[in-house]
Formats: sequence, structure tokens, C-alpha cells
Amino acid sequence: MSDRDEFGAFLVGFVVGGLTGAITALLLAPQSGEETRGVIKERAIELKDKATTSMGEVYTSAEAAATEAVKKAEVLLAQAKETAAELQKKGAVVIEEQKSKISRMASKDDSGAVAE
Repeated sequence: MSDRDEFGAFLVGFVVGGLTGAITALLLAPQSGEETRGVIKERAIELKDKATTSMGEVYTSAEAAATEAVKKAEVLLAQAKETAAELQKKGAVVIEEQKSKISRMASKDDSGAVAE
């Protein structure tokens, strides 16, 4: 999640820096109003293209992260199922051992041993 925050901060800084540079260049450049409007239009188109490209990259990386998370979740689920099956087997063994002990104790009591 930290990588996503860092990339978001980078993207915001990139956009703000680009806008600041474009505005400064426009204000300090000795051009007519018509030329300035043309430059603004060109810069806006370039910025839109860069933002579209950046958003595409963000989408692709988010999609890859989601796919990786799903794979990890599937692995963890498989491990949890395996562990649950092992515990179930161990529990069945313990239950059978206890039943055997109880049966042996009951048969000893029935065979004439004095019950306390």
C-alpha cells in the first residue's frame, strides 16, 4: 500500500509541476495572445495525453496487484484447507484413543473390579 501512496504522490507532483512550468513559461514568454492561447491548447493536449498514459499504467499495475493478491489468497486458502484436514484427522485419532480407553475401563469395571 505504501508503493501506491508514493506513486500517487509522484503523479500529483508531476501534474502540479507540469502545470506550474507551463504557466510560468506562458507568463514570461513574449508572445501575442493568440500565440499564447495556441501554446496553452497544445500544452493542455500534451498534459491530457500524459495523464491518460499515467492512468493506464496505474490501472495496469493495480490489475497486476489484484491478480497477485487473488493468487496469494488462493494459496492461503489451500493451506488452510490442508491444515483443517490434518487437524480433523488428528482429532479423529484422539477420539478413537479416548473411546478405546473408556471401553477398556468399562470392561475392567464389568469384569468384577471394584468401582470407586
